[in-house]
Amino acid sequence: MATAERLRLENIVKEYPGCRANDGVHLTVQAGEIHALLGENGAGKSTLMKIIYGVIQPDAGTVTWNGRPLTLQGPAHARELGIGMVFQHFSLFETLTVAENIALSLPASQARDRSKLDARIREVSEHYGMELDPRRFVNTLSIGERQRVEIVRCLIQDSSLLILDEPTSVLTPQEVQVLFRTLRQLSKEGCSILFISHKLQEVRDLCHRATVLRQGKVTGACNPGEITTNDIARMMVGDETPLSTQVDPCEPGALLLQANNLNYQSRDPFGTSLQAISMSLRAGEIVGIAGVAGNGQDELLRALSGEAKVNKDSLQFNGLSIGDTGPAVRRGLGVAVVPEERLGRGAVPAMSLVDNSLLTASGQGLTSRGWVSLGKVRDYASRVVEQFGVRTASIDSAATSLSGGNLQKFIIGREALQQPKLLVASHPTWGVDVGSAVAIHEALVKLRDEGAAVLLISEDLDELFQLCGRMGAICAGKLSPLVPTSELTIEKLGQWMAGDFPATATATTTETNHAVA
Repeated sequence: MATAERLRLENIVKEYPGCRANDGVHLTVQAGEIHALLGENGAGKSTLMKIIYGVIQPDAGTVTWNGRPLTLQGPAHARELGIGMVFQHFSLFETLTVAENIALSLPASQARDRSKLDARIREVSEHYGMELDPRRFVNTLSIGERQRVEIVRCLIQDSSLLILDEPTSVLTPQEVQVLFRTLRQLSKEGCSILFISHKLQEVRDLCHRATVLRQGKVTGACNPGEITTNDIARMMVGDETPLSTQVDPCEPGALLLQANNLNYQSRDPFGTSLQAISMSLRAGEIVGIAGVAGNGQDELLRALSGEAKVNKDSLQFNGLSIGDTGPAVRRGLGVAVVPEERLGRGAVPAMSLVDNSLLTASGQGLTSRGWVSLGKVRDYASRVVEQFGVRTASIDSAATSLSGGNLQKFIIGREALQQPKLLVASHPTWGVDVGSAVAIHEALVKLRDEGAAVLLISEDLDELFQLCGRMGAICAGKLSPLVPTSELTIEKLGQWMAGDFPATATATTTETNHAVA
């Protein structure tokens, strides 16, 4: 590996009201080095990366680039220097196409020839196994597909430093391996990579060095390949935080949700229609659905939440036909939802945590005769923050001010405290640290143990195997059998994710037999 120093940060300080996000941070990155930046949600990682990318200015400290101190004037200046970044929360314009979004980050000479740019996007995306249609509008893309846009946008730029904030969080294991091959090749060619991830085994497999942040300060450094994932986790969260969730077997109860030949024609021309979905969920069980992004997960969540209406009798809840009912009715029956998109669907970015609590929990005695009881709403938000360990300056803080993991804990907590009969959770631990993931997993298991049914839609296969009593996969809008987790291997599940599974009729029969057993 090359030894020339590419980036040096010295005594970086960044403060926000009530929070010192970076507190005297020192960091060096060598040319050709893949360097991990680790820490809990809210430790200051994303703030530090935004400083390097020129999004924000530090309050104190110096940035040295290729041996020369500099003051970054903004992201455009950073890109001119050869610094590219993939954000955890995407920086995309939803009303523009894939190509138009990518063009915004390129010099005018490269962006002007649209047909040439389209060809380049197709070439790069296909080469790295992240196929994209340059003419699709971003608002029609799934979360996983939007992340592909961010990654491809960086890959087509001549960057000598790539900053990747949770780049694998919505990728399949196969896609992760393809991405890692790309990153290793870039490293050999002299490109430096700053890699932020909560998937510690990935850090061990990929990264040359790691720096650990805790509460804004550098608290340690290591060679990830020379220590265990538990050792790294302890450096991040301390000795007092559990590193995994104990999931004991359970006996499912009465039939709660039944989908019978559920069909849904997506109104989005680039969406995925649901085809003959049949499944059952019982009280007191966690059922998992795996799948590659964009194969109908979002449409399934919408159909179950009431955002998308289907045939009345194709969906039954506690014996009631609810297919044609909306979200309000289903929430009244005990259905809670955690969407994959935190900002926008899970929470309104500019609204406070108090106001975001009211959005879905109004039925918890927070209103009376049309009047909002502000005291009760504030108490509810406070309970969510306290019980789920949400790090925030106050309950009056805007949702967008929280780190990704802390916002996710808030959304999960807001829904869990409503004691739903059914919780549909999509990618609940996407981009969260090990401590937050444990807290979220414990909340899901607690709901299960209290008699709720949990439908877990996730691309984290380790998470699914750990939590779920039954699982299956969705591909091109079709659902595989949902079988006991003990009967599945990762290889078999991977085949199902690619669409190689029995027909719907077989799935229904298999599922029913297992449910009765």
